[in-house]
Amino acid sequence: MKLGVVGLPNVGKSTLFNAITKAGAQAANYPFCTIEPNVGVVAVPDERLEKLAALYDSKKITPTSLEFVDIAGLVKGASRGEGLGNKFLSHIREVDAIVHVVRCFDDENITHVDGSVDPARDIETINLELIFADLETLERRMAKAVTMVKADKKYQEDVDRLTTMQKWLESGKALRALDVDADFKKFIEDQFLLTSKPVVYVANTDEAGINGNDYSKEVERIAKEEGAKAIVLCAKLEEDLTELADDEREMFMEEYGLKESGLDRLVKTSYDLLGLISYLTAGEKETRAWTIQKGTKAPEAAGKIHSDFERGFIRAEIVDYDTLIECGSFNAAKEKGKVRSEGKDYVMQDNDVVLFRINV
Repeated sequence: MKLGVVGLPNVGKSTLFNAITKAGAQAANYPFCTIEPNVGVVAVPDERLEKLAALYDSKKITPTSLEFVDIAGLVKGASRGEGLGNKFLSHIREVDAIVHVVRCFDDENITHVDGSVDPARDIETINLELIFADLETLERRMAKAVTMVKADKKYQEDVDRLTTMQKWLESGKALRALDVDADFKKFIEDQFLLTSKPVVYVANTDEAGINGNDYSKEVERIAKEEGAKAIVLCAKLEEDLTELADDEREMFMEEYGLKESGLDRLVKTSYDLLGLISYLTAGEKETRAWTIQKGTKAPEAAGKIHSDFERGFIRAEIVDYDTLIECGSFNAAKEKGKVRSEGKDYVMQDNDVVLFRINV
């Protein structure tokens, strides 16, 4: 899964990207420092893996991962090609979800592209540019749909849906906030529009506002109204944390009253946003987490390991992670009747530790 880190220039996008990927993307006090998108693959923190690996004496631990893309800062007029608008829009089309970084700190040494800090205005600036781009796309698709209706009336439903979508966008609202049935939602998804992508807002504060300030509360309010997600963090502090050893990092976080890092919270929020879960496999060679969509059935989940596993699926032997740790081994859990044998219709759960039985 790919998440695009977006926002106005100088809001802390590249600093956050540095913190969560340790990729060293250039950060500077001027717009368009990021021209080509930097890409970083981030391991998803999962404390279950260490404990499971110790239980199986695994030689290797492989966490699941998310891909973050640092996209150039957007300015007003991007939908008309202003700044790096066209590049920005093309890059954002390629991601599965948007991490929208919003500046929530005052600093006279860091120029704001609009001269002052105003989270609501900044969010609206980007959202409107995405809305304008979507309206342009829908205009072309509407023209095609109207032509098709003349040949076959069955396309009238498409015209009606596109009209509803246009009116919603013209009211200044993103398509992800449009409340429609499952079929209509699938139709919207199939249009691959910018404002239909799920969003997590990152309220980027200074160290003094790490537990929230007036700016970040405004971001959280807007996210709630949209039905989006929001987290508060200090990107500069997160970047500093990546330079510390584990024990120093724990002490540092304790001083700031942080129970988990911004990366952990961002990844967990992104996972939830994308409707993802992880199931686990373990053995002497490797303990590993596998990413799947919520609602995935066992054969398809097995196919994540190898296509042969899905084709030759017989059953899945499953034990809940907490139960396995409590029992001390897979065999012990089996002796106590805690291991379930599940078939092709079983829907995988987040805490499942799995042994797939196949015939290929």
